[in-house]
Amino acid sequence: MRHLQKTAIAMAAAQLAFWSHTALAQEVSATENQASANNSAVVVVSGQRAALQSAQKLKQDADEVVDSIVAEDIGKLPDRSVTEILSRVVGVTMDRSMSNDPQHYAVEGSGIAIRGLTYVRSELNGRESFSANGGRSLSFTDVPPELMAGVDVYKNPSAEQTEGGVSGLVNLRTAMPFDFKGFKGAISGSYTYSDLRKGKAQPTGSLLLSDRWNTRFGEFGALIDLASSISHTRTDELFIEAYYPLTNAEPGRTVWVPRGAQWRSMNWERDRKGQYAAFQWRPNRDITAALTYFQSKYKEGWSEQALLSQETGDRPYGIQVANGVYDDNGALLSGVISNPANGGINLNSDRRVSDRRSATRDLALNLKWRIAPAWSATTDFQVVRASTQALDSDVATGILMQKETLDLTGGLPKITFDADDIKYLSDPKNYYWAYTMEHKDRSKAESKAWKTDIKYEFDHPVLRDLRFGVRLQNRNSRNQNTNPSYNWQAISQPWMLGWQVDRLATLDDPKFAGGATLRSFNNFFGGDVQVPAIMFPDDAVARGYPDSYAKLHTYHDILCAEKGTTCSPWPAATFDNDPAGTNFQEEKTRAFYTQLRFGWDNLKYPVDGNIGVRYVKTKSTAFGYTTYNPTIPTFEDAAAVLDRNKIANITPFATRRDYENDYHNWLPSLNLRLKYSDQLQFRAAIARSMSRPDFSQMKAYTPLSQSITTVTDTANNIVTVTNTSLTGTADGNPNLRPTTGTSVDVTAEWYFAKAGSVTLALFNKDLKNVIVNQMYNYEVQDVNGKTQSFAVTGPVNGAHGYARGFELAYQQYYDWLPSYLKGLGVQASFTYVDSSRKLDNPVFAEYCSGNADANNLNLYINGCDTDGRTFGNMPLQGLSKKTINFALMYERGPVSARVAYNWRSRYLAGVNQWGTRDTNGTDGNPASPTYGQHNVAWGLPLWQENYGQVDASVFYNVTEKFRIGLEAQNLNDATSKQTMQQHAGTFGHAWFVTGPRYTVQANYSF
Repeated sequence: MRHLQKTAIAMAAAQLAFWSHTALAQEVSATENQASANNSAVVVVSGQRAALQSAQKLKQDADEVVDSIVAEDIGKLPDRSVTEILSRVVGVTMDRSMSNDPQHYAVEGSGIAIRGLTYVRSELNGRESFSANGGRSLSFTDVPPELMAGVDVYKNPSAEQTEGGVSGLVNLRTAMPFDFKGFKGAISGSYTYSDLRKGKAQPTGSLLLSDRWNTRFGEFGALIDLASSISHTRTDELFIEAYYPLTNAEPGRTVWVPRGAQWRSMNWERDRKGQYAAFQWRPNRDITAALTYFQSKYKEGWSEQALLSQETGDRPYGIQVANGVYDDNGALLSGVISNPANGGINLNSDRRVSDRRSATRDLALNLKWRIAPAWSATTDFQVVRASTQALDSDVATGILMQKETLDLTGGLPKITFDADDIKYLSDPKNYYWAYTMEHKDRSKAESKAWKTDIKYEFDHPVLRDLRFGVRLQNRNSRNQNTNPSYNWQAISQPWMLGWQVDRLATLDDPKFAGGATLRSFNNFFGGDVQVPAIMFPDDAVARGYPDSYAKLHTYHDILCAEKGTTCSPWPAATFDNDPAGTNFQEEKTRAFYTQLRFGWDNLKYPVDGNIGVRYVKTKSTAFGYTTYNPTIPTFEDAAAVLDRNKIANITPFATRRDYENDYHNWLPSLNLRLKYSDQLQFRAAIARSMSRPDFSQMKAYTPLSQSITTVTDTANNIVTVTNTSLTGTADGNPNLRPTTGTSVDVTAEWYFAKAGSVTLALFNKDLKNVIVNQMYNYEVQDVNGKTQSFAVTGPVNGAHGYARGFELAYQQYYDWLPSYLKGLGVQASFTYVDSSRKLDNPVFAEYCSGNADANNLNLYINGCDTDGRTFGNMPLQGLSKKTINFALMYERGPVSARVAYNWRSRYLAGVNQWGTRDTNGTDGNPASPTYGQHNVAWGLPLWQENYGQVDASVFYNVTEKFRIGLEAQNLNDATSKQTMQQHAGTFGHAWFVTGPRYTVQANYSF
C-alpha cells in the first residue's frame, strides 16, 4: 500500500505540472495559429515531436529494416543510460542482471537483446566499438548518453554493413560540426536522488561547443562535447535457497524444504566521464575530411552485506521442521526450520566489495572524395583501445543460526525472528571469522581497422548505384586473472574442528576482536521488510586487501599454534609472477563486399532495394594455460583419517597450450521495398549473417580443481573423507566458430502523419553453431602413475535453433482533439518471439550422475535437481516471448511530458548458476552403485519473471533556449523476481527492489 501511495502521489504531481500549463499552452497555440495564418509555409516543430518525426523519417527512407531514437536536442536522449534508451526500441529488451551474474541486479541494465537474441554488434558512427570486458560489443552502460545525437537499430543489415550481428546492429551517432549552420552551444546539468538509498543527490553535467569557419583554405569545423555523471543506487534482495527432498522431517513421507532464507543489500556507485571531439575540413565541394576522438571512462564500485548459506555436504539433510505446512507436492509453505544435529543453520555474514575501472578510446580519420560526377570514394582508418581492471574482495564471518521461521505464502517471503533469535544474532561470541576470497583481473584490447568504399552512380532508369569495398582489421585481446581466479581461503571453519583447530576464531576473543560491527538494514525494502541486525565485517576490512587479509589469516595461525599443528601460510592470489592466468587472443579479418541498388519508379507500385554479398575471412590465434594448484588438507592432528585414498595425489602444474583457428563466410543479402503510396509501403529482406564468439568464450584457460567433503567425529578426533570430485571449468574454447543465422523479414509500414505511423514486422531467424557448454574428460597422471579423470565443462558449437515472431508499433499525436488536448500522443509497441534450441548431439538421461563421467552433461544443458533428476531441454537463454512498450506523451507550448511503461515476460536467466547449484544432490538412480548418497552435482534452471517499470518526465521551456524538468525512474517501485524450477514446483528464489529515482534537470542552448 505504501508503494501504491507513493506512486499515486508522484503521478499526481506529474499531472499537476501537466495541467498547470494548459492555459499557457492555449495562448501559445493561438500565437502559432496566427503565425501560420500570416505565413502558412512556415511550420516550426521542436522537442519530442520533432525527435519522433526525425526517427520516423529515418525508418521510412532507410534501405534496411531499421528503428531509431533521435535526441530531442543536443545532450537530451530520453533516458539516463544508453541501455535504457535502447529498451524503448521495438523488439529490443534489456537485461537487468549484472553481466553473467543473475544473483546481482543492475539498476541501469547490463546488456540488450534484439528480437530475443544477444548476438548484437555495436558501432559508433558506423565503426566498430567495444569494451575490454571479453565481449565484442560496447558495454552500453559505459557510454554517456549525453554525448549521443541518436541511436539506430538495424534488424537485418545489408552487405555493405560490417558483419558481426546475427540479431542486429546498434549504431550510436554523435554530432558533427557541419551538422549545424554555425555556432552551437549547449549545457545541461542534473541531480538524481535515490528513494531507497537516500543520502545526497548525485550530479550529471554536459557541455557542447561547435562552430564552423570559412577560410581561404576551405571550410573548417570543430566540436567538443564533454559529459560527467555520478550515480549512487541501492538494491535490496531476499532470497530462498533450493529445496531438498527430506525423508526425516515429516514422519512417513518425503517433503521438500529449502536449506535456508537469506537477505542482502548492495550499494552501487558509478562515476562516468565522456569526452568527444570532432574536426571537419572541406577544402572544396568534392572533398570532406573528418577526425573524431571519443573516450569513455567508467569507474564502478559496489559494496554489499549479505547472509549466505554454508549448508554444504550432508548438512541440508539434517534440517528439521516444526509446525510445517506443505502444499500438495510436499513443498514447505510455512514452518520453523532448524538443524540441531549440525549445531544450527550454518550461515556466513558476508562483506563483498568490487571496484572496476574501464576505458574505451576511439580515434578515427575519414575522407570522402567525389572523384567524378559518377564516382565517389570513402576511406576510413580507426584505432580503438580499451582497458579494464578490477578487484573483487569478499570477507565473511560465520554463525550457526538456531532457527528461521518462514512464511512463503505471500508476495514476499516472510522471515520472522523472536526475541531470543535477535539476542543470539547480536552477540559477537556467536560469530567466527570464516574466510576471505579475492579476485583480480585486468584486460586490454586493441583494434586497428581500415576500410575503403567505392560508389558508382548509374544514369539509368533502373540501376541506382554499385557499391563495393574492402575492410581489414587486426584485433587483439589480453586477459589476465589471478591464479587461482577466485582465491577462497578459510580462516576458521566448523569442519576444521578436531583435526586442525580446537576452536573457532570467535569475535568475542580479544585475539580476534575488531573489524566487524553489528549492522542493521535500515529502510530495507523501503521499510516493508524487517530483518535483524547482523555482525558483518567492516567495509574497510574488505577494501584493505592485501594487508587486512594477511592479518585475518594470522588468526588461523594462532589457532593452529594452540593445537600444536603447522598450517600453511595464506597465499595471496597474484598474476604478477605467474603467467598461468594470462590468456591472449589475436584475430585478423579480411572482408570484401559488393552491393547493387536498384529501383523501378515507373511501376504502378514502385519497387526499389539492394542486393549484395559480403565475403569475410577470419584467422585467430590464442595461447593460455591449463592449471592445477589446489589446497589439499593434510589432517595432521586427526587421530585417524578414514577413506583418505579417495583423495587424488596429483602434482600441481601449469601447462601452456597454443591454438590456431581459420574460417571464412559468405554473407549474401537482399532488401526490397514496394511503395503502395506515399504513405503505405512494404518490405521484404533476406540475409545471412554471422556473430563471432566473444573473446571471453575463446580463452585458452582451464583451471582444474579437487573438492573434498569430510565429516569429523569431534569426540574421537576422527575425520572421514566422504566424497571427492575432480572438476574443471574451461573459461573458453579457442577453436569456436561463429554462430550463423539466416534472417527473413517482411514488413508493412503506414506513415499517415509526420509523427504518426503503424508498422508490422514479421521475422524469422534460423540459427546454426549456437554455443553451449558441454563436458569432456581431461586425463592427468597422479604421482603413482594412475590416470585421474577431470570432468571439465567448456563452450562448444553444439546446438541449432530459431527465433521467430512479429513486432507491432504505433505512434500518433492527436491533433484533432479539442485545443487543450491537442498535444496528447501515444507511442506503443508489442513484440512476440517464439524460440527453440536443439542440441546437435542430444544427450538426455533420466537421472543425473556425479562428476565422474560425461553423462553429467545434463547439468549444463538440461539442469539437474537436488533429487538427482534432470529437467529436459531448456529454451534459449535471455529470450522473453512478449515485450511491451507504451508511452503517453504531451507536448504543447512550453510543456513537454511523458509517462512510459516497459514490460517483458519471463525468460530463462540461466542453468546451473551460482546460488542455485551445489554438489550434494541425492543420487536417485536405482541402478547406481551410490544410490541414495548425497554426491550428485545439481544446478537448477533459473527464471526471471515478468517485469514492468514506469518512468516519467515533465519539462518546461522557460525560454526558447532554457528548459527545466523533472524525471522519474521506476515510479511503480517494481520488484524483480526470480524463480527456480524444481520437480516439486517452481519456487521463488530472489526478490530485488531498487526504489524510485528522481532527477531534476536544466538545459540551456545558445
